[in-house]
Amino acid sequence: MAVRPITIIGHKALHQPTRRVREVTDDVRELVADMFDTLEAADGAGLAANQVGVRLRIFVYDCAADDDVVQRGVVINPVLEKGTVPPGDPDPGELEGCLSVPGEHFPTARSDWARVTGTDLDGNEVVVEAQGGTLARCLQHETDHLDGKLYVERLTPTYRTQARDAVKSRGWESARITKWDPLQQEAEDV
Repeated sequence: MAVRPITIIGHKALHQPTRRVREVTDDVRELVADMFDTLEAADGAGLAANQVGVRLRIFVYDCAADDDVVQRGVVINPVLEKGTVPPGDPDPGELEGCLSVPGEHFPTARSDWARVTGTDLDGNEVVVEAQGGTLARCLQHETDHLDGKLYVERLTPTYRTQARDAVKSRGWESARITKWDPLQQEAEDV
């Protein structure tokens, strides 16, 4: 399979809701395989299809649950359920990052509990549930991507300003730099 370039904040594919997958075709299977390759090359925890420029409701994940056991999988047409997100500024140690905002990490409030239901590549029901840990955060983060929302849009005002400054200093607000190759670790002008 192949490693695909990852879209960067400002790219329109990241700011639009994705479309439901109606049928798992060979192209969808190839996309999922490429997404796993891309996720591994970028050393990420999760990757949504629109992060590689495809507006389909699919994400892959490879991260630890609350028991530190690594879980890996794909969810097609995910539906998210989650607990309450604590109000106010999050703990400064609750850093979240994103492959579409490379090199930046900001404290982000998330629910401790999350469950995603959907299907796998064979049409079987998938239920992924996590209480705390990276997996609970990942399920919420990737589903947000598929809804056209980035984690920096969930930041409290304190951290949102820092994120805006970081995006501006990297030149991403112009959307001139729209992709980066995890194998080369550099943003590309497109």
